[in-house]
Amino acid sequence: MDLTLAIGRYDRHVPFFNGTVQGPRGLTLKPLEVGESARHRDGGERHGRMLKEHAFDIAELSLSSFIMAAARNPDLPLIGVPIFPRRLFSMGQIYVGAASGIAKPADLIGRKVGLHSFQTTLSVLAKGDLKLEYGLPWEQVHWVCMRPEIVPVELGGDVKVDTLPPGSDLGAMLCAGEIEALISPYPPRSLLARPDRYRRLFADIRAEEVRYFRKYGFYPIMHLIVMKYELAERFPELPHALLRMFDDAKKLAYEYYDDPNYSLLIDARLLYERQRADFGDDPWPHGLAANRKNLEQFIGYSCDQRLIPEPFPPERLFHPATHRT
Repeated sequence: MDLTLAIGRYDRHVPFFNGTVQGPRGLTLKPLEVGESARHRDGGERHGRMLKEHAFDIAELSLSSFIMAAARNPDLPLIGVPIFPRRLFSMGQIYVGAASGIAKPADLIGRKVGLHSFQTTLSVLAKGDLKLEYGLPWEQVHWVCMRPEIVPVELGGDVKVDTLPPGSDLGAMLCAGEIEALISPYPPRSLLARPDRYRRLFADIRAEEVRYFRKYGFYPIMHLIVMKYELAERFPELPHALLRMFDDAKKLAYEYYDDPNYSLLIDARLLYERQRADFGDDPWPHGLAANRKNLEQFIGYSCDQRLIPEPFPPERLFHPATHRT
């Protein structure tokens, strides 16, 4: 039986696309390169299609949106597996206008700050980190969102959140001074084209990331893997098989960097060695136990930002067969 697997083509997913990891007997995973949003060349919108249409058998999905969906619908026909294929620190993804006068997080109070959406996982992480680590209340920022929310939200009248018309370009808006800062999981091309018009909020991003990692012990999760619940019922071996497959794919991806010329990045091997020195042998662990603290903190951020009514145990997100992983 063929099962569709909608994922990004990261190095740790290449083994799925070239067939070097295999599914359990009788099941074949058909990898589909589907972007997370409409900006991708394939048309994307993986998150919305999976949440609203259940368009794939298994898919990489926004942690934030899945937490919201699970909190609202106890009968959600999707269930998570504690596999986390995308992670980011928030510190390096915060851009400010070169002429904005913003020098520290507290300077964002009252300013217009662009987001992909209020519930985008990086948006939630950055708002939470800015509040917890740097004393910046997210409630005191004027948020400008590029697109509507995948899962509808009601934030209350005391929070300023605007949604831009379709086709708006947050990178161009930052360069033009129409917004004063931007939080984005990737730098827009329009921004990269004008390096004189922006800078990152933190001058020494690496130092902030290492400090955060050593304080909390994790590299923050962005995405998880979810599957149709009925598939887990029909094939009870599948959740653990997926954990094994993603672990095998990750091991193969690490081995790519044994060749110092594997990547277009000239010093990829040196960067890999530096990563191991700063963040340990594997900052990408799968399984619930190794990620509990990370998930609990993010669920707390989601509650504080009015995206869910109350915190809940991370187990609620995942198939019972994986709770002891």
